[in-house]
Formats: sequence, C-alpha cells, structure tokens
Amino acid sequence: MGTDVSKREFTGEDRVRFRRQVSRGTEAIARMLADGLFTDHGRPPEPLLGMEVELNLVDDDMNPAMANATVLDAIADPDYQTELGQFNIEINVSPRPFTTDDTISLEQALRTSLNRAEKRAAQTSNHLVMIGMLPTLGAEHFAHQWISANPRYDLLNEQIFNARGEDLEIDISGIPLGESHSTERLHTSTDSILPEAACTSLQLHLRVAPEDFAAHWNAAQSIAGIQVALAGNSPFLAGTALWHESRIPVFEQATDTRPLELKNQGVRPRVWFGERWINTIFDLFEENTRYFPALLPVSTDIDPMDEIDAGRIPALDELRLHNGTVYRWNRPVYDVVDGHAHLRVENRVLPAGPTVVDTMANAAFYYGVVRGLVELDRPLWSQMSFNAAAENLQSGARAGFEAQIYWPNVGWVRPDELTLRRLLPLADSGLQSFGVSGKARARYLSVIEGRCINRQTGSAWQRRAVLARETAGDDRAAALRGMLRDYVDLMHEGEPVHTWPV
Repeated sequence: MGTDVSKREFTGEDRVRFRRQVSRGTEAIARMLADGLFTDHGRPPEPLLGMEVELNLVDDDMNPAMANATVLDAIADPDYQTELGQFNIEINVSPRPFTTDDTISLEQALRTSLNRAEKRAAQTSNHLVMIGMLPTLGAEHFAHQWISANPRYDLLNEQIFNARGEDLEIDISGIPLGESHSTERLHTSTDSILPEAACTSLQLHLRVAPEDFAAHWNAAQSIAGIQVALAGNSPFLAGTALWHESRIPVFEQATDTRPLELKNQGVRPRVWFGERWINTIFDLFEENTRYFPALLPVSTDIDPMDEIDAGRIPALDELRLHNGTVYRWNRPVYDVVDGHAHLRVENRVLPAGPTVVDTMANAAFYYGVVRGLVELDRPLWSQMSFNAAAENLQSGARAGFEAQIYWPNVGWVRPDELTLRRLLPLADSGLQSFGVSGKARARYLSVIEGRCINRQTGSAWQRRAVLARETAGDDRAAALRGMLRDYVDLMHEGEPVHTWPV
C-alpha cells in the first residue's frame, strides 16, 4: 500500500506545503531527465523481474479470516507484509535476473515460500488463497473494524471520506452465469474503503531507462485489456456474479473521492487509466501534480532542487507519497537505491493466482509482449487511439474471452484469437530479446496458449464450477464455499488453471 505515515490531522498549511514540495519534486524529475542523472540513462538496465503478490486469508470453512496479524506472526518472514484488510497479506518478491532459466528458478522459489507460509498459517487454522477476489467475502466484511492496524490505512480511509463527504457506493451489473440466467447486480454502500481490499492483485515491476520509459508505458497501456481477458480471476463479490475481472470496477469505485457533482464536472478519478499516450515519464508526474489534491500531505523541509545542486540524488518523498495515492493501472515509479535513481513501470491490472505457474505465465506474457511492442518499427500506439485502449480494458475485464477487442490492422477481435494469431509470437520474440531461455519461454507461453485453446481462465472456471453446483441444488452461498474449497485444493496441486476439471 505504500509508505507508512503517522500524522493524524492535516491543516491547510500542511496541504499548501505538500503541494509546493510535490511541484518541486516534479521540477526535479525534469531536471534529472535533462541532466542525465538517472542510473540507467543512455543504456538499458539489466533485465530484472520484480513482483508483489497479494493473498487472501480464509478459515477452515472457507470464510474470510480477519487474522493477518496472527498469520504474519506465524509466518515470521519479512517478505510477507500486512495489507489494507485484515483478510489480506502480501508477499514481496525481490527482483531477480530475467534471463536464461532464472524465471523457472523464481517460480520454484515462490512456490517453496508460499508452501512454507501456508504450512505455518495452517497451524493457526488459517489458510492462504491466491485469487483475484475472495468469493466468500460479503458486504458485512467491509465494516471499518476490519481495516488492518497499520495507522496508514485508517488515515487513508479517513482522508478519502473527508474528500468525498459521503459513503462510497458500489454499483456493478454483472455477466449472466448461463443462457437461462439473468444479469445480477451488486449495489451497496459502505463507510470504509475496504472493498478495495477485496481486490487482490499481482503487481509487476519493470525497470527501464528514462528515454525508454514512454514506449514501455504506452505498450503496457495498449495491452491492459488483453491481460485481464486472458487472466481474469475475480468473478464473484458479496454473493453476486459480476464481471470476469471484477477487480477493475470495484477498485475504481472503492477509492473514488468524487461525489456525484464532481463526477458530473469531469473531475478525474484517483483510479485512472489515463487520457493520452505519453512522450516522457514527466508527463505522468506532471498530471499527478496538476489534477490530484493530496490525500496524505506529509512534508519534509528538504528542497529537491537544492539536493541536485549539491550533487546529491533527491529522495522526492512527497512526490513518491503523492504518486502512491494516484492509482494508475500502469503506475510510474521513481526510486532511489544506494544513492542511485531509477524508473520503473508498475503494472497493476492483473489479479492474483490461480497457481504459481499461472502467475509466472501472466508475468512472462506481459513482459514479452511489452518488449515485443517496444521493438516494433512502427509503434502500435501510433495506430490506435488512447480511448480504444481504455475501452479494451473495460471490455476485457467485463466479458473475458467473449470480449470484442480493437487491435490495429485487425479490427474487432476476441482476445483469445488475437493472442493465438499475433501476441504469442510477439511475446516469444520479446522474451528472447530479454534473454529468457527457450525452455522457460515454452513453459510459460504454453500456459497462455492452453487458456486460449480451452477458453478457461480462473474466472471462467469459477463461474462454471458455481453454475454446476447450483444446477445440482446448492444455493449460492454453499456453491461459493464448495467451489472455493475445490479451488484451494487445485491451487495447491499446482497445475495451470486451463487444465482444471469442473
């Protein structure tokens, strides 16, 4: 969730000071870009794969377990950290080389770590689940009391509601489970941002040279709709069948600081796809500064321009804190490690799960296609409107493999067909450019191919499994618990989701 903060009350003076510091940080970014002060200036960085995986917690009956403090104590591993909801934790996977067979080594290390964490969690009668949305979560689990103990979360909740001035509303119409089923609708209100905690994701980081950032960000934006269509794993919330990747609309609505009047005026939401292709990372930081008021205006007295004049790399604490409260689906990241500044694209559209190999396949497909697009002679985004990319994200999240996606020189096409015909070869070429071995490329891209051929994602499997149980006589609650128990068993067996039986 970002940097810890402890200050509980903010004044107008705090906000003015913070705004000034964020603006100075934006100026510092421009200066550093112009002066070549980033570590990777003029050369591509060593390919590194970094990821964060958010996890849900359940008890022995598959109900949400409000036990992250207990579970983290039992796991006793600094790689595992708290998250917004007491039913969430997160594992941070340290960056690893993205060459030869290193991805397979990372897969094995991640599986070993999760198995060890699950064994320790089970000793407390709790269990880890890699899933985009926990299907047994209900509206009663969004009460303020279930926010994690970290003061940052409560403060963020308070500031969002101060800005909004009224309860949050979640209103989503779903996709019918079957031909004879009607459309279901989730319409509820809440006095906390905990519906955001329902959205457990896989976050992928790619470090890039400053001059290459815009191309990589534009490429990531252009494939967001394909990503969610191929990897959907979030079809149920509060007993309701929603979108194939319901994290997208839930997250958009759960952190919306705008009352209806501001929406009608066209004020931009804090969960934001964006509105244009970019030419430099400065465009994104400038937009964040111009369009979004501070949520957590905690300031230092350090002037970043003075730091640069003194020959030091600025930390840009205010800019980074502000950047962490603008929830772009592809977020720009400025970071300083050992006194050296670098830039990353953080991809945030993917759900967690269903298995470790599915997670690695999603990562490999993303990195490969992005690299492949960046290396094309003519940029894809020069042939496609930004609005088309934004509409692709909504369509892919809503309908999964049934979505109609727009793609240059193809027109309207289903995501599975586009992937089989165009994107898998492009991903293979991109991964080869990164130096990924043929063995690793074949392992992970065959998983994506299998999903497209079998037309089965985590979401599609969950929907079919619940439909089968309801047809056999279960009510919705029993069908969801039974499906989730089967899901957990199959998750531990570790075979990719496209092979799962219903």
